[in-house]
Formats: sequence, C-alpha cells, structure tokens
Amino acid sequence: MSPAKPFRWRADLVSNDQHRMGGTLAAHAIDMAEMLDRAALQHLVCTYGHAIDRHDYPLLRTLYHADGTDDHSPFFNGSADEYIDWLPSMMAQWSLTSHAMTNMVFLLNGDQAEGVTTARTWHRSADQSYDFIAWGRYADRFRKQDGIWRFQHRFFILESSETRPVDGGDAFPTEGVALAAAGGNDPMYRGLNLIRTDREQRA
Repeated sequence: MSPAKPFRWRADLVSNDQHRMGGTLAAHAIDMAEMLDRAALQHLVCTYGHAIDRHDYPLLRTLYHADGTDDHSPFFNGSADEYIDWLPSMMAQWSLTSHAMTNMVFLLNGDQAEGVTTARTWHRSADQSYDFIAWGRYADRFRKQDGIWRFQHRFFILESSETRPVDGGDAFPTEGVALAAAGGNDPMYRGLNLIRTDREQRA
C-alpha cells in the first residue's frame, strides 16, 4: 500500500462559476474563497448563541447590519436594534439558557447568502421550577459588507417544544463543579483571558 499523498488544493476541480460561488445546495467542489465564507457564516451563527446565553448584548449588536431585522414572532418582529433592546426583559424570565447550533447549510451568491440552522434552545425558569426546551430552525439572510458577513434578517421556525418540571435532587454530583451563570459572571471568564478581555473591551 503506497503512503497517503499530502493534501494539495485543486482549484481546477471547480466546475463552474455557480458552484465556485456556493450558489447551490447540491454537492460541489468548494474553493478556498467559498470555504472562508462558509467558516465566517458558521462563526456568526455560533457567536449569536454565545452572545444570547452570556447576555453579551454589545457583542450581539455587532452580528447584525445596521438595517438588519429579526423575527421572533409572536414575541418580537422588528429591527435588530429594537430586538436587542427588547432581549434583556425577555431574558429576565430565565435564570440560564443554552442555545446549541447543530446542522448548518448555506447558499452563497456573491455578497449575499441564505442559511438554515437547526437549533436546540434550553431555558431554566427564573424561579428554578421548570425547564423549557425548544427545537427549531433559524432561517437567515446574510450580507457581506467590507469583507464582513452579518445578519441581514433572521427568523425562528419552531418544530417542537416541551416544558419539564425541575427535580429538586441532584442527578449528578455538583460539589466542586464549575456551575454556569448567565452574563459576565460565568466561570468561563475566569479561565479564558482572551474571551474575558474581548467582552470587557465592548463594555
């Protein structure tokens, strides 16, 4: 058996302009420019969940274009700025949240893109009495300006949800375990200096 050859990028494998731009969901050869765009979009989507869970609203504001919009109907539907201003009152209902982004597909067309992200969102009530879990999809339109991808519009599509009472006992021993906290008090910030400094620079 001959040894594996080192990876070498084959730009000649790109079949046409549409595929090179990522303008199809069908399987196609991906060139380096498209790969970088897709990585930037994944970073954007994942950072949204981080910003929501850690209540980092200045960070969240950087993810939308100035004229961006957000549709979380029936609770909110309007400009991104108004959405972010509304979020603290909504998040006050929950002591903790966790937004996990899973499958992501993107379709690119130059400086425009669309994407669908499957998400699981977990919420612990402020009084610690119940959990609310929702499965759904974020359907997004993106725009790249000055080399930076941001949300132009996003809306949430609910697929299923459930509410569970919180059992007072510990299913897992928590003594000595770092316990999550909403906002800047999360123990993550004590151990990750770069991420803590990044947040402090926006405060």
